[in-house]
Amino acid sequence: MEAALQPSRASGASRLFALSLFRAAKWLSSPAPYLMLLGYALLLGSWYLSVQVLKLPRFAEMPGLTAVLHEWFSTNPTYGVSIHTPVYYHHILVSCRRIGIAFALATGLGVPTGLLLGWSRTFKDYVFPLFEMLRPIPILAWVPLAIVMLPGSELPIIYLTFLASFFATALNTMLGVRSIEPSYVLAAQCLGAPRWQIFRHVVVPGALPFIFTGLQISIGVAWFSLVAAEMISGQFGLGYLINTSYTTVEYPTLVIAMFTLGIVGYFSSAAVRLAGNLLMTWRARQLAMDGLE
Repeated sequence: MEAALQPSRASGASRLFALSLFRAAKWLSSPAPYLMLLGYALLLGSWYLSVQVLKLPRFAEMPGLTAVLHEWFSTNPTYGVSIHTPVYYHHILVSCRRIGIAFALATGLGVPTGLLLGWSRTFKDYVFPLFEMLRPIPILAWVPLAIVMLPGSELPIIYLTFLASFFATALNTMLGVRSIEPSYVLAAQCLGAPRWQIFRHVVVPGALPFIFTGLQISIGVAWFSLVAAEMISGQFGLGYLINTSYTTVEYPTLVIAMFTLGIVGYFSSAAVRLAGNLLMTWRARQLAMDGLE
């Protein structure tokens, strides 16, 4: 049985790989990558002109592009942080570890909660009012309680990062369940499917696009919350580096930490999108067919 499944798995993986190559080639042949590069060039060019050429008054204290790049790639950085220093990667790894734990917890709890909110009216009547009351509370408002309730320096940061990510994941999952066409559920009922089979084979697959959209939002919100938490109670991490660089007037390091945060956040969102494509091959195929039209 297992041997019979191996060829089908291999063929499925090869089809997915071929589909990914097709989408990548189509993307490269479109204006999108070149417009993206143009956008980056405009940003960096505006920064260089404003600070180093025109020397606008509002940018008098801001470090120039060349100063930041020199510090970032220097083997002997003035402020001690560059791609050649171990402490730079330590800050990145600490932040990524916190994000990984918080995001895993938010996904593991937020997706089932959202599925139940969308599927069970009774569960929604009990939980959703409380959910909607807690969701608008800003993360910074939870900081004192997090420090009081959770001892140490790590748990409050992970808890604050988890909170914002959890609400985004659960809400989008619930919306995904509510977006499923009722006719699909009725068709499954007419075929004699019990409620748990409808939930497993209709509700969960139907909500997957919304779930992964929510996870992409969730990972971005998690980075935002992490930086705020690390500024308050962290000892390492990119948020801590941003805050200490500001207080010690090490502005090139501050900009380096900000750009590093953007790069790491971009790749984490891309990883979530990739996971979604792997779990929803039918959707990737549909998007590719839409591109052919």
